[in-house]
Amino acid sequence: MSLTPAELTSSVTGGIGTSPQRPDGNLKVRGEFAYASDLWHEDMIWGSTLRSPHPYARIVSIDLTEALKVPGVYAVLTHQDVPGSNLYGLEHKDQPVLAVDVVRYQGEAVALVGADHPETATRAMKRIKVEYEVLEPVVDMETAADDTPLHPGGNLVRHVPIRRGDQAPTADVVVTGRYEVGMQDQAFLGPESGLAVPAEDGGVDLYIATQWLHVDQGQVASALGMPLDKVRLTLSGVGGAFGGREDLSMQVHACMLALHTRKPVKMVYNREESFYGHVHRHPAVLHYEHGATRDGKLVYVKARIFLDGGAYASSTGAVVANAATLGVGPYEVDNVTVDCYGVYTNNPPCGAMRGFGAVQAGFAYESQMDKLAEALGVDPVDLRIANAMTEGSVMPTGQVVDSAAPVAQLLKLVKDKPMPPVATTVDLRSMPGGVSNTTHGEGVVRGVGYAVGIKNVCFSEGYDDYSTARVRVQVINGELVALAHTAACEVGQGLVTIMQQIVRTELGVQRVTILPMDTTIGNGGSTSASRQTYVTGGAVKAACAAVRDKLAKLASGRELSEVDLVELLGDDVVDETVEWRHRATEPIDPETGQGNAHVQYGFAAHRAVVDVDVELGLVKVVELDCAQDVGNALNPQAVLGQIQGGSAQGLGLAVMEEIQTAGGKVRNPSFTDYLIPTVLDMPPMSIDVLELADPHAPYGVRGVGEPPTISSTPAIVAAIRAATGLALTRVPVRPEHITQT
Repeated sequence: MSLTPAELTSSVTGGIGTSPQRPDGNLKVRGEFAYASDLWHEDMIWGSTLRSPHPYARIVSIDLTEALKVPGVYAVLTHQDVPGSNLYGLEHKDQPVLAVDVVRYQGEAVALVGADHPETATRAMKRIKVEYEVLEPVVDMETAADDTPLHPGGNLVRHVPIRRGDQAPTADVVVTGRYEVGMQDQAFLGPESGLAVPAEDGGVDLYIATQWLHVDQGQVASALGMPLDKVRLTLSGVGGAFGGREDLSMQVHACMLALHTRKPVKMVYNREESFYGHVHRHPAVLHYEHGATRDGKLVYVKARIFLDGGAYASSTGAVVANAATLGVGPYEVDNVTVDCYGVYTNNPPCGAMRGFGAVQAGFAYESQMDKLAEALGVDPVDLRIANAMTEGSVMPTGQVVDSAAPVAQLLKLVKDKPMPPVATTVDLRSMPGGVSNTTHGEGVVRGVGYAVGIKNVCFSEGYDDYSTARVRVQVINGELVALAHTAACEVGQGLVTIMQQIVRTELGVQRVTILPMDTTIGNGGSTSASRQTYVTGGAVKAACAAVRDKLAKLASGRELSEVDLVELLGDDVVDETVEWRHRATEPIDPETGQGNAHVQYGFAAHRAVVDVDVELGLVKVVELDCAQDVGNALNPQAVLGQIQGGSAQGLGLAVMEEIQTAGGKVRNPSFTDYLIPTVLDMPPMSIDVLELADPHAPYGVRGVGEPPTISSTPAIVAAIRAATGLALTRVPVRPEHITQT
């Protein structure tokens, strides 16, 4: 007879519902944690990448002669040296490993150098002579579909229409708006880095900072012309990701150099190269029309959304689907007409970033709700509550929301919070502009704004979304030990801690070791879509249940709590591997957008309080409060950290973060000119965490990491509008947007 987990864990600490110390925490705080950029190998050489200076150009010729003459250079490679397929990509194989006859964005990889020192590699790289015929770039996302085709088949990556209800509705009150979202960078602190080591069997071992080991493995193997078992990946220390490591960066390049030279090859991007070397958040232009009755009931929402995918597809198709299916927000609307387009341009490639299409739509539909409230003369929070979806509501896709949707409750929680006091004395640290002494309070106006958002959790549209987990129990030095092995990437979010908590809870074993994440075990899926606690957590839980059943059989029917497991196991090992899936989704109809596209929905609401120097256009976020339903807080401290971190990125998009481009060229590829919030920019946060369990999810969990990024940006901009009386239809809000006359 098998016991339940609760009966096994009476003497175990650090299980689910607690906040045990992270195994990597002290090392990271002390600066002793080994990140991918710290990798080292005897006799290794260094790789460097030559990148295009042009957004769009034809390659006339490449001359490697002078680069090969540099002492210490082992190899200079071009597209002709790619052993397998020269095309890769997450959804469409449209991006070359190394450019062949054309470059489609500034920073595209053209050639590789391997040398005995990174400075030697850089010197040689600068001696490669490339003759370009510069072409006129395509840069306008709204007209790109009709512009010069950048790829066979044209510039439209995907169009997703959503049609529900009356397509020619009328309403008493109608508001329209055009909104823009700038290109945001993931801005992870650890740049792209990895080490490729040629193996004796002719294959290669790659140690890499990534978000998805098996998808990387498949693309690398294809480019190298090798079977999967000859390309082995192991996760190295990851210094943040937020979507920017889903696509390949230097994975194939390092492996090509290692196989060509038969030496270990290390590659580490500097900060400028990192800005060129990974995808960003899609910039967007969004046209919205909301119609409502005179008493504030939404009648219809119409939207045309354009997302700039840049030079290559990456995950643009999935981002388009998210922006479309979530494009009306967490509101009940009977009549919906949405068209979302993702297009190719010669701007930097864009793909996954925290919030994944819902961020862009959220800024627009929440701005519209404020505009509608003003037109109706009602409180903006009351308008939202009156139209808020609940459990049982129907999405614009026709999907029924079949777990908690506490939208109204979240809004009430943030609205009812006490307001921060207004300073009675001047403290420059609390003023817009800070200690730069731009103001002593004159010209400073306070504003308050609210927003709520919706985000899908896990992969969607019929994708086979699963994770594999192996759990082993054995006796080591007289102590019962559990080991868990998955390929799910720890990128800083705390997955290693959650897996330990689950194993302790399910098996009653205090000592739990998480094995290195690599491709020797089955796919763990991507660390994205707020999915790992749900899916890999589910896999670990299921593997533990299988181990528990096997232990019960070994105990010959006795209650496990009455059995000395150390004595029972002896030298034996109990080992189980499980492949676990959540409930299925389905593709949406290509004509109407109808279908059960998503697994689960997450909700968060924010209230922002800001002080604005209306004379200089400077903004100080005074307080940023949040309420969010997390289903079940398996690790309460980690949950708060995710909400704070997501809110910080939303603040960045609201008032400072943007990769600025002109004619396809990046103007600010550095942390000198690309600004992100620091500890001095982040205000106090009062956070309410609801735990309304999802009956369909392991432990009732609901993805946590992305929802706060969606509602924080529009809440801050709403507060700035309240302080200034300006429309403010673009993010980030710059000083000149506030001071314009």
